[in-house]
This record gives sequence, C-alpha cells and structure tokens, in this order.
Amino acid sequence: MGKRLAYKIIFILALIGLFAYYSFPLQKKINLGLDLQGGMHLLLKVDTSKLSDKAKADAGDRAVEVIRNRIDAFGVREPSIQKQGEDEVVVQLPGITDRQRALDLIGKTALLEFKLVVDDPEKLKLGLAGTVPDGYELLRSEEDSEPLLIEKTAALTGDGLADASVRFDQSSFNQPVVSLRFNPEGAKKFAEITAANVGKRLAIVLDGKVQSAPRIKEAIPSGEAVISGRFTAEQAQDLAIVLRVGALPAPMYIEEERTIGPLLGQDSINSGVKASLIGVGLVLVFMAVYYLLAGLVADVALLLNLLFVLGGLGMLPFIFPGISATLTLPGIAGIALSLGMAVDANVLINERIREEIATGKPLRTAIANGYGRAFSAIFDSNITTLIAAFLLFQFGTGPIRGFAVTLTIGLLASLFTAIVVTRTIFESLLSLGWLKSLPMLHLIKNPKIDYISKRRFFYALSLIITIAGVVSLFMKGEKAYGIDFTGGQIQEYSFKAAPSVDQVRKVLDELNLADASIQQFKDNPRLVLIRTSEDKNKLLTEKLQQTFPDQDIQVMRIERVGPIAGQHLKSKAVYALVWSLVGILIYVAFRFKHFNFAIAGVIALLHDVLVAMGVLVMTSRPLDLLSVTAFLTIAGFSINDTIVIYDRVRENSRLYRKLSLYELINLSVNQCLGRTILTSGVTLLCVLSIFLYGGEVLSNFSFALLVGFLCGAYSTVFIASPLVLAWSKKNTV
Repeated sequence: MGKRLAYKIIFILALIGLFAYYSFPLQKKINLGLDLQGGMHLLLKVDTSKLSDKAKADAGDRAVEVIRNRIDAFGVREPSIQKQGEDEVVVQLPGITDRQRALDLIGKTALLEFKLVVDDPEKLKLGLAGTVPDGYELLRSEEDSEPLLIEKTAALTGDGLADASVRFDQSSFNQPVVSLRFNPEGAKKFAEITAANVGKRLAIVLDGKVQSAPRIKEAIPSGEAVISGRFTAEQAQDLAIVLRVGALPAPMYIEEERTIGPLLGQDSINSGVKASLIGVGLVLVFMAVYYLLAGLVADVALLLNLLFVLGGLGMLPFIFPGISATLTLPGIAGIALSLGMAVDANVLINERIREEIATGKPLRTAIANGYGRAFSAIFDSNITTLIAAFLLFQFGTGPIRGFAVTLTIGLLASLFTAIVVTRTIFESLLSLGWLKSLPMLHLIKNPKIDYISKRRFFYALSLIITIAGVVSLFMKGEKAYGIDFTGGQIQEYSFKAAPSVDQVRKVLDELNLADASIQQFKDNPRLVLIRTSEDKNKLLTEKLQQTFPDQDIQVMRIERVGPIAGQHLKSKAVYALVWSLVGILIYVAFRFKHFNFAIAGVIALLHDVLVAMGVLVMTSRPLDLLSVTAFLTIAGFSINDTIVIYDRVRENSRLYRKLSLYELINLSVNQCLGRTILTSGVTLLCVLSIFLYGGEVLSNFSFALLVGFLCGAYSTVFIASPLVLAWSKKNTV
C-alpha cells in the first residue's frame, strides 16, 4: 500500500471520527425543530404608524428587548427572539402548550395609565347618549361593565413603576391581585395625585381597558397601588410580568403563527424516522443486490453520507455562530432525499466502470477511467441542485430552510463519499489483492430506441397536461392556495373516534363561522382540519369539547397567516422559483458553451414544475410553502438528470465526429437509459416511503415529488433532448 493511499485512509478515518463526535449523542448535539417537539413560531409586526421617526427607528430593538424579558420571566426553555427587518420580530417558543397564555403574554402592549374618573352624572348621561365631552372618553370597567367617563390625559403612566408582583387579598376570599410599587419619582407623583383628589375615583387602565376604578380615600405616600379584577393566579402572574418588564413601544399584531401540539410533534418524529429508515433500507438493499460488491461499497458511502449530514448539522453552530443545529420534519425528508439523490453519483460511477470493463480494460484501469469519466456529470448535476438549495434557503422560511440546509450538507457529503471514499475503498482492495473482478447485474442492455422521431407526440402530450393544470389553477383561483399564500387560519383536531362532519359544521355555524371549510382525512378520519378566516380558536375548541364531551379532543396544530404576510410569502416563493431557473440557465450555458442546451434544460424543468403544480391543483391539494420546496427540489433533480445526458452528448461528439446531432442525442440517451431508470427508481423509493409513512404534514410535499421525479425522468428523454436538436442552428455540438 503506497503512502498516498495510506494518507487518504487516515484522512477519511479522521473525518469519520470528527463527524461522529459532532453527531452523538444526537439529542445533545442537534436541536429538534418546533414541528418535531411542539411549540410556537410567531412573526410579529410592530405597528409604528403612530410613532415619530426617531421612535420608529428604535421600536424594533425595544420590542425584542421587552419580549425577551417577558419570555425569560415566563420560563420558556431555549426560546429564540430575533429582529427581522425594521419592524418585525420572529419568536420561537419550544415546548409551549398553553397557546392563548403565550399570545397574551407576548402580544399585550402593557400600556399602564392612571386616569381620573368624572363623577358628574350629567356628563356621564351625555356620554351614554353618544355625546362624549371634549377631553374625555367613555369606557366600561372590566370588573362589572360599569360605564365610566374618564379623562383622556393620564395623570400617571407605568413608566414610574419599580415592581409588580402577585399577592392574595384576604378580604376578597383570597383573590389574586397585582401589587404595584412605584420608583421614588413615580411615588412622589402618585402621592400628589391621590392627595389632590381624595374622594374621587382613579381608573387603572391597561391597554385601553379599565381594570378597576377604586375611590381615593386618602393620600397614598407609600407609592403602592393594587390592580384588582377577576384574575386567575396565572392571569395575575402574567400581568405582573408584563408590567414589571415594561410596555412595548407600540402595539404588535401577529403576521404569521405556527403552533404545533406535542402530540403531533411526537407523531411527526415517529413518522419521519420510520419513513427515513424504510427509504434508506430500500436503497441499501437495492444497491447491494444490483451492483453486488460495488453496491456494498456504495452502501458504505451512503451510510457515511448520513453520518456526515448529522455531523454537519451538529457542527453548524461552531462554523456559523448565527445558525443553530436544528432538525425539522422537512429536514428529515431532506436527509432521506439527499441519500436517494446521492445514489445517482454511485450509479454513474458503477455504470461507467461497467462500460470500461466491457471494452476489455484491466480492472484497475477500468476503475480509474470510470471515476474520471463520471466526474464532470456528477459535479455539474450536484452544482445545479445546490443552486436550487441555496435559493431555497435564501427565500424560504422556518422549516423550509431546515430542508435546504440538510439537502445542501447531504449533496456536499455525497460528492465526497462517492468520489473520494468509494475510490479509496476500491484502491485499497486492489492494493491488498482482494479485488480480482467486479461483476454487476445488467438488466438494461444496449437499447436502440429512436426517441427523437417520437418528439412531436410527446410535445403534444406535455402541452395538454401542462395547459390542463394551468387552466385548473386559474379556475380555482384563491381556493387552490393554502393559507401560506392567501392568509387565514387552520386548526387541526384529533378525536378519539371519527366525528360526524355535520355535527362539526353545526358547531361552526353556531359560532358564525359558516364560511369555514372542514377536511377529514381518509387515511385517518379521527383528524379534522378546519380552515377559518379569523382567529376564534379558543371559542371553537371549547365549543367542540362541549359538543363532543367523550371524544378527548386534542389540538394538533394551529397555523395562522395574515393577508399581508401571505402575499409576502407568495412573492418570495415566486422569486425563489424564478431565480433558481435563472441561476441554472446561466450555469448550464456556461458549462456547455451552448445556449440551446441551457434553454432546453430550463424548459424541461419548468415543464416538470408546472406538471407537478397542475396535478396538485387537479387533485385538490393546496399549494403552500412546502409545495414550493418540492418544486425547487424537482427543478434541481430534473436538471441533474438532464445534465447527465448533455454530458454524454458532449463526450460522444468528440468520439463519433461523423454522427449527426440527431444520432448523437439518440445514442447518448440510449447509453444513459439504464442510469436514468435506476437513479429515478431508487430516488422514488425514498420519496414513496416519505409519502406512505411520513405523515399528513409531508403528504403534499412527497406527492409533488413523486409526480415531479417521474416527470423529470420523462422530460429528460422526451423533452429536453429533442429540444436541443430543434434549436440547434448547426448539426454539431
């Protein structure tokens, strides 16, 4: 064994050790995303419309500080609070189960004001009649709905607070109240106000609502006050928190919410792991059976690929401090998918080695030539898929970025394991004298099909399917899109037994939610998805529990997207698709020095995306962010397949100079047909396992991939390749 080979082995073993260190124990090195462990993802918008320019500039930073202090006092484990843009805040709360309490805690402005109440009955009558005197406002007490006419200008605000805490009022049956203590300046002002207004009522107003309005019996020099009300202990505790840490600089509203219940999170883990294990297992078995020893070598590379992906995730926070190692449900799908796509590199190499052996070359030479000839196709196809993954990360949000990260790490790992690791294994076996031959199964042998002659039929077929999908999309309009793009709210409930949809509809009608839609899943009728245009989740959940008292109803997930956020997400999705097409177009044109190759390839992948989109619409599956993830993945896979054909055309043009481009394309497609079928088939095994066992959340995603990958193999042969010929001005490459 030579020194060069020994150094390569040592380097590979060192990398295995390094990535193993950052992979295990898995639960300590990699965080689970909210979709796996449950929790809340919120995108909050700070309303700066009434702030001055200077105050607007600081509002986002101040909001982040206030929210962080509130959440820290609330006791959430490993929260994430980040400013996004000038006036948006992204909040992630792992493990949160009380959705409404968290929303109240985060979203409450907590503007505390002390305002004097007018005791003049005549002025109160005018206010009740609709004529509120200037300088006053009519509010009702939260305690007993008593109408109160109060001064608009606050006598004192919460800026003077030093502390707020919960205590229990013995005189009121041990009811919880919030005790306030002012700082010296606030205490002095409070003493002056109470001394000057003995006998009058002082309203304690929080965010425009009168919490209580006690009568001032005497001057209060202690700087202490009490907010009483019909509080539970939790409500009093949360109110004390928001008052203690200070008010938000401006009101905030929710642009986007993703709340995943712990039950769905655990189901997602089980489904994701099961789908991944089945997909990986099928790939490993196929490779070992079809390629025999070469397949076992490829299996070693695929398992190392998995290790490098997990290790890469664990290593991310150390390489990029701003990025956390978070594994999401789409991330699990990305791992399984990257393993399926990594098979392509190994199939390419093995098929090339087989071709070299068939020409009578010695085994060592055949292996070396096989790697050399496969390299350009492997490199180009992985780069184009990486372009799609990069744009997915650039324009994606939340879990979609998790998919892009794992796919990117997986592709980089597959380049290394397929080209370096497997070759080192072969070289080691040859050096030790253990490798004398390399037999492989060969089911698809030397086809001689004239694909180009059938191009007009397949052009027409593709055009019909594409037009049908686009027409269906326009006919359905907004109904074709999920809430990610149109706005609205969905809530998914789990029942002990399948409920009657008519009874659920009756509940919605009673809550004036007649416009809501109900979806019951065929494979699991215990799950019910309700889509509404407004947030009435608390009332809806309570009403369902009353109507179905024996059903043990569980909230699986809640997703809410505002109309502005929906339009924003839609535009980002379009940008991602457009820029990925542009990026792939530029790269392919640069690599193959022919613009017709690039145009043909991009039209083929656009065809695949449109077909997948159309099939989703025609089968009444909503277009959402995960659908866009699938479309970009399809684009990467489609161009990957096409580039392998292009690479063979380029190679054959140098070997067979007398052949016309028509003949070169047919020859190249026939030579690569076995690889196209094998790669597409093996990748589809992974996607099929995600579709069958990945759970309802990934159903649309995996279904789109199934359609897109099948279409990708078809378009490579019958669309992309003939189009190169159709647009070539000369009959050569």
